[in-house]
Amino acid sequence: MERVRVVVQAVDHLSMAGLTSYLGSRAEIVVLEWDQRVRADVVVVAVDRIGPEVLSGLRRVAADVGAPMVLVLDEVGEKDVLAAVECRVVAILPRSAATGERVLRSVLAAASGGGVMPPSLVAELLKHVERLQRELVSPDASVPKLTPREADVLRLMADGLDTAEIASRLCYSERTIKNVFYGLTTRLNLRNRPHAVAYALRKGMI
Repeated sequence: MERVRVVVQAVDHLSMAGLTSYLGSRAEIVVLEWDQRVRADVVVVAVDRIGPEVLSGLRRVAADVGAPMVLVLDEVGEKDVLAAVECRVVAILPRSAATGERVLRSVLAAASGGGVMPPSLVAELLKHVERLQRELVSPDASVPKLTPREADVLRLMADGLDTAEIASRLCYSERTIKNVFYGLTTRLNLRNRPHAVAYALRKGMI
């Protein structure tokens, strides 16, 4: 199995040492130095809470590295989730629940095109999407059309299935599913899996 290349960024030395030590001890992971970040498959970021300065930093990392992010933090709210998703964050772990195994699962999920969100945050995200849908007074003629296969893939992503499960359900190879999703995100200028699902729900595409 190809090892997942990870870089870690943390606001405090304890989090940095703990995350680096644990991930570096796993056979599935290679921890890179920060100056090698452009080679990373996943970025793990540990912060206290999301504020303007942290969001600015996440945007810089997203632009600089271009890899999905796993965010570990003390406090998180609805607006934080929406802002983080826009910065390529695909997994959010409250620090109180961030065991080594959970961080590892989140990293592996991010590397395979998936994501991990606490149920309460998913509920808040979906509530926000529903509010946006209600605010649409008329159908948007500029909304792009999805192919049946793209719609099927997005619906299963919205149900929480990972790439392998979607491939099995639709009787395609994992490579085909990844190609469908890559084509979709490129065409619609979407950043990652949560962003694609949220966009499709908001636009009434699925």
